This record gives sequence, C-alpha cells and structure tokens, in this order.
Amino acid sequence: MKLKDKESYKVKDNFILMSNKNTRVVVALSGGVDSSVAAYLLVKQGYDVIGIFMKNWHDESVTISNECPWVEDSYDAMMVAEKLSIPFQTVDLSKEYQERIIDYMFSEYRNGNTPNPDILCNREIKFDVFLKIAESLEADYVATGHYCRVTKQKFNNETIFSLKSGKDSNKDQSYFLCQLNQTQLSKVMFPIGDLNKTEVREIARKQNLITAEKKDSQGLCFVGKVKLPDFLQQKLKVKKGKVVLISKTDKIYKNLNDYNDLSFDNLNFLSDPYNYSNVNGSVVGEHQGAHFYTIGQRKGLAIGGTKEPLFVIGTDVINNIVYVGEGKSHPGLYRKVLRVSNSNFHQIREDYNYKNDSFFDTRIRYRQPFQKSKIIFAENNVYFVFENPQSAITKGQFVAWYNNEELLGSGVID
Repeated sequence: MKLKDKESYKVKDNFILMSNKNTRVVVALSGGVDSSVAAYLLVKQGYDVIGIFMKNWHDESVTISNECPWVEDSYDAMMVAEKLSIPFQTVDLSKEYQERIIDYMFSEYRNGNTPNPDILCNREIKFDVFLKIAESLEADYVATGHYCRVTKQKFNNETIFSLKSGKDSNKDQSYFLCQLNQTQLSKVMFPIGDLNKTEVREIARKQNLITAEKKDSQGLCFVGKVKLPDFLQQKLKVKKGKVVLISKTDKIYKNLNDYNDLSFDNLNFLSDPYNYSNVNGSVVGEHQGAHFYTIGQRKGLAIGGTKEPLFVIGTDVINNIVYVGEGKSHPGLYRKVLRVSNSNFHQIREDYNYKNDSFFDTRIRYRQPFQKSKIIFAENNVYFVFENPQSAITKGQFVAWYNNEELLGSGVID
C-alpha cells in the first residue's frame, strides 16, 4: 500500500517529536558526510527512510587517485545505512549517465562549448531518473545532501515552490540545481540546507558516522577526480594546431563600449564572441586540439617567454586555433553582455513578473560572488547586461539569477 499520509514534525526545546512515520523519503547516499547527515536527520525526525547509492560511473581508467572510487563510496554509504538501521540498496545508472551526461559532454566539447556536467547530472539523473526510482518504491520525497533550501507558498490558490540558497554561503549549492523545475522541487528535501558545514561535521562525529572526517569529493559529478583532457581524449582525438597571441591593443576591442545602447542589434553585437583570425596576432606555440580548451583557461598551454601568464581568450574548433592573451586583465577575457536563446531560458518560477529595468543577483559559475545584471527580453533571445565586466563568459556554461536568496532561473550561455 502506498504511504500517503503526510504529518509534519514539531520542534520543542531542540527535540524533534517524531510524527512523520507515514512519509517515505528515499535518500541519495553518496558515501559522503553531507548525505549521511541528511539521512540521519530524516531518521531523527521520524520519516520512513530508505538509502540508495547510485552507481553511475565505474571506468577507473581515467581516475588519477583513489580518493573517490565508487566501491569505497558505496561501502561507506552502506555502513551509514546500517548505522541508522535503514534499508539500503545500490542502483546502476551508468547507462543513463553515459547517454545523458557523458555523451552530451563529448558533443559539447567537440563543438567548442564548455558544458557543466554537475548541473546536468542533477537535472537528468538525481532529480529525474533517481526520482522515478524512488517513486517506484512508493516514496513521497527524495532527499540529498545539498546545501540549499526549498520553501513553498500559495499564489492565487496555486502552490509555488522556491529554491533558495543554503544557510552556509561558503557551501551554497543552489547554482548546481538551477535547472530544476516546480515538479522536481515539489518532491525534494534538503535536510542540511539550514546548517553550515562545521555543524554537519559535528553531527556526524557525535553520531559516529563513518563519513564524519571524509574529505569532500572533487571532480566531475559521479566520475570523481579526473584529468579532464585524458577523459575527453577517450573520444576526442589529439589534433595539433596553432596558438595565436592577441595583443591587448588589437583593434577588435574598439567600439565595444556603447553599453547605453540597449537596442537588440547592439546587444547582439556586444554578446557575440570576438571573431579572431590569424591576422589579429602572432603564432606563439602549438596545442593538442582546440576542443580541449576553454575561455579563461591558464593551465595546459605550456608556453613560456611572456612577462605575464597566458590565458585562453577564444577557440576556433573548425580551424583548430586557440587564441590567447597575456595577463588576467587582457580585454579579451572580459564582456559585459551575454546572451541566452529563448529555448535555453529556464524559469524555476514561471509566475515571476520580470521587468526590463530590474536588476538581479547573477552568477556565471559556482561560488562566484553575485554580480548585478539587467535582464532584457527580445523576440528570440534574453540578454544579461552586467554592471561590471565579467571574466571568462563561456559558451555552454550556465548563467543563474537570484532575487535575494531565491534562485529564479538559469540559461545556457550562447
């Protein structure tokens, strides 16, 4: 029989009165401390908890350490479940992960874009495939160890869910969930969203959880710590080409200061990537394939002889050329306008009333301090005009915008 009765818990004198036994929650136990404490808190609050470990990647040929192997993580997850006396199982989602994440990554890099697999993993795997598995187990919710929060409120007799930043600003992971929708948010719980990392560690220690002192995982979602070029070279071939140095004073950077003109034609011009060519600069070295590089990249060029470090400022995967600029203040690294096509513009809050003169807290990468931007809607695109120039705006990455602590939506940068 499906468990449907929903009962809330009450907090009194720091003790949680357990009254959620009829609400089933499936926790994504990753083998880390965050999901472990998330599971513990749900058990403490009286929920009917099931722990599941997702085995999404097990090609050890590209890992560079044993810091995050799935075997060890699975064992730790199982030990946590045993400690908490909750059912546990492992599910193999490697096929879905390959099709939805890995294949997409290769395709994007091949086309000269830089995808964000962690955002896609949350949208496609954790809160889609995994959610459906949880529902097949008659779960009412899924829970993860993300540092973020979900709240709900009524608008015109409709329940609206809001995704908000985690209490710990240094660990806030709302950006990685920027592609979730209302249906997904209605089915998720983030038990540690109101805690900071030190509190999570302390809870794990007090409960003698095996993951209490375990290091946070690094690298690609579910893949672990990898050498990205080695990972990409599984399908993308090495193809040597020229590295071209572009001067800071190149004429291509002129006529890019008219930010008062918010006509769609000018916004389109200001958001277009710089159209470099060989005649713009001088050849200073050789690379292994333009598709292995991304805007803002410094490491991996292996080119010396310059006063300041070289940074990638553009790639041409068709002609296999990497363009670089000297110094982190090079104008080729900075833009004030980015573009998102309507088809890639995702609203978490579709009821939100946007105004073209409104400024939003915006970020173009994880943990970037908020940047003020104006959102301007055109017929086919949405433009973000920033108050200050932004470094390394990169095609294929995600821009996310907030109203105070609430994440309103995201889009793939064009």
